[in-house]
Amino acid sequence: MAFYLPILLCLSLANLSTFVQMNYDETLSFLFNRLPMFSRTGADAYKAGLDNIVNLSRALDNPHHSFKTIHVAGTNGKGSVSHMLAAILQQAGYKTGLYTSPHLKDFRERIKVDGEMVSRDYVVAFTREITPLIDELNPSFFEITVAMAFSHFAKEKVDIAVIETGLGGRLDSTNIITPELSVITNIGFDHMNLLGNTLTAIAGEKAGIIKQEVPVVIGEATAETLPVFQAKAREMNAPLFFANETREVVNYTIERNTLVATVKPASSNHKEIYQLDLPGIYQTKNLLTVLESCTQLQEKGWNISEEHMHEALKHTKQLTGLHGRWELIRFQPQIVLDVAHNVDGITQLLQQVKETPHEKLHIVLGMVKDKDVKAVLQLLPASANYYFTKAQIPRALPEDELQQLAAETGLQGKCFSTVDFALISAAKKAGKNDLVIVCGSVFLVGEVSNAAIKEIWGKEDAGGWQYAELLSGLDFFI
Repeated sequence: MAFYLPILLCLSLANLSTFVQMNYDETLSFLFNRLPMFSRTGADAYKAGLDNIVNLSRALDNPHHSFKTIHVAGTNGKGSVSHMLAAILQQAGYKTGLYTSPHLKDFRERIKVDGEMVSRDYVVAFTREITPLIDELNPSFFEITVAMAFSHFAKEKVDIAVIETGLGGRLDSTNIITPELSVITNIGFDHMNLLGNTLTAIAGEKAGIIKQEVPVVIGEATAETLPVFQAKAREMNAPLFFANETREVVNYTIERNTLVATVKPASSNHKEIYQLDLPGIYQTKNLLTVLESCTQLQEKGWNISEEHMHEALKHTKQLTGLHGRWELIRFQPQIVLDVAHNVDGITQLLQQVKETPHEKLHIVLGMVKDKDVKAVLQLLPASANYYFTKAQIPRALPEDELQQLAAETGLQGKCFSTVDFALISAAKKAGKNDLVIVCGSVFLVGEVSNAAIKEIWGKEDAGGWQYAELLSGLDFFI
């Protein structure tokens, strides 16, 4: 790594010798506690603007200039779309980087090459080398992780990297790349305190990833957001494609924890059937976005075949390590973990609940303070049993406050200090034909522990087909 000599000289030998001795866990503690972290503290950690990431990248010899990229933004679905695209590119034989956030269990989930997480040694070495810049620039946690990802991808000589925005787009730290393709999944209400209080304003921030003459795929557009995308695309002379206009899902079923979707192009009567190991019904929308993105990549000369797409979509979780999207971890009762956390996400989750056979519904719910909590609560059914809890982060809404807000909308339930206690209680109370869902926060899902999973499973069914079917999800959480 090449750094500015004056910056290096600013670091005292005493500080350097202290850091050199840090192991991986100590390095993570340094990053989590030394740097402002949005996922833990919220808006106070957000640094609007690209100056820091530009300076960090310049000091690292602009690693993002050495590989191709796809840039993915959107309110919901951008994580799933990013992972599916990465899986397809891997299946097509390209060495593929993947940068996403936040992580569920392991910090290294954010940075992967061909599905393999960045090594602990690299995290330690990179942080040691970049400490002078941390002292000089005081960057956010997210800015450092972006720089770390770009440096790792350059070092690994990836052919292409799928880069997911963190928040917004225009001022997001990832927005220093000039990609092969820009993708915006959809626009909904989230992070309004930072992105704006209207869909038009939020769309304007997301549209900031549209680059000069770079094709852009829009997953979904509304009357409010469509003109924003059209205007920005005209300004940048960027070819604009709407995924839901080029194809439609004419039928879908869920078979043995697999989503089977029949897709018909607008230009013909030919139908193609895709199997996804991501069984959330909302993945039908993401699928259309991914397919149109692949079409545009093919137009640019990327060698992606129908066979590559079919095989990758069957094994996205295995190829990329995606979890927490209608993640079924037990069949009787059905227990599902899902990272839905805003109005649009919860709306889509509840659609799947309606289409999932069950007797009673149990919802383990925890949210963060800066979400539109009341709007989410108003969507939830009063007939469900609720278990109010929180993630163990400063940004989390205390469970008793969540319970009080829920009571105002007619939702009743008990409080639990951790998601494990809440989930175990729900699992014990649920009948074998009931449905238990953990939702409301990415961080809540990430805190479901191996101890809780083992407590729920016990010895029952451990060797049967049900256990084998759920093994990838259970392996991750255990």
